[in-house]
Amino acid sequence: MPETPIKNYSSFDEILRDGDVSEVMVNGPKQVFVECNGKKVLTNVTFESEETLQNIVQSFFKSTARRVNVDIPYADTTLADGSRVNAVLPVLARQGTILTIRRFVKTVNTVEDLIRWGTITREAADLLIACIKGCLNIFFSGGTGVGKTTTLQIFSSYIDSSERIIVIEDTSELRPVQQHVINLETRAADENNRGEVTLRDLIHNALRMRPDRLILGEARGGEVLDIVNAMATGHNGCLGIVHGSSPYAVLARMETMMLMSGIDLPLTEIRKMLTSTINIIVHQERMQDGSRKITHITEVEGAAGRDSLNELKLHDLFRFELERISPEGKVEGRLKPVLKRYPKFFTRLEKLGLSVADVFKKDI
Repeated sequence: MPETPIKNYSSFDEILRDGDVSEVMVNGPKQVFVECNGKKVLTNVTFESEETLQNIVQSFFKSTARRVNVDIPYADTTLADGSRVNAVLPVLARQGTILTIRRFVKTVNTVEDLIRWGTITREAADLLIACIKGCLNIFFSGGTGVGKTTTLQIFSSYIDSSERIIVIEDTSELRPVQQHVINLETRAADENNRGEVTLRDLIHNALRMRPDRLILGEARGGEVLDIVNAMATGHNGCLGIVHGSSPYAVLARMETMMLMSGIDLPLTEIRKMLTSTINIIVHQERMQDGSRKITHITEVEGAAGRDSLNELKLHDLFRFELERISPEGKVEGRLKPVLKRYPKFFTRLEKLGLSVADVFKKDI
């Protein structure tokens, strides 16, 4: 069996300074992995003791309102540079303290960066920019670590600077570049089970704060009902993130999350709510070579059929087509327009002077 390669560092601090590292994974005091260019690699770094590792964890949480201790044995926080930290203490983890740091990606800051890295094409980017400016409701989807947050962050920069943006997250990651931005963050209950503030609480309150745009960092539960209700009552241009393996799977998961909210409605009505409010799903995946690519830009059209089990009707506007895997293992392909007609929102964008006809003219 071939020996596993090890990446050498002089210290844990050097790992944190390494601009090529996108994720740091500490599995107890004697094992530290890093992710570079989509590949996970063991390092030579270890900690003197479990106590030393826990002291480092506490230093990350010290400057925030978050806590991690015996009563709250797992928690998230955000570092000053935007990196996200998750810690799990030994009361739950047998190897010792588990520390995971999702690094803030400094090398991808603009649409041009996404194009250069092969995440998206210029035509698809132009479409999404027009959709953002045209106040369409868009969800960015995919698995863990595929770049959803980075993509949303970049495209949110096209929101007009005159708009009031309210960002709602479990752990603050998104930093819109506009001046009029409010970031709201949930709060865990204290040791007496008091003081919890949930995403649902924050959405309800945000609607009283005169928002022009709502951005939901990640939908995981009943808060989907609240953001969908907000869109249904005229809060257009909402953006959000949701985990899922495909655009269809994302909407199916959102149905389930709405049911988790305790809503007493049949599935057909829930589907009508989703399809009448969400315009676009932007789906992103990590390829086998570690690259991150948008694989679908999909319009949510409606519910097909008239029976009680109406199927969701989706319409791919762009789809990634794999061309080949190079001898070096590089994934080669292109995000291509696939529609045979203009999307439903085409006229809406045209009226706003945001024509996207050039994006599709070769295919229609």
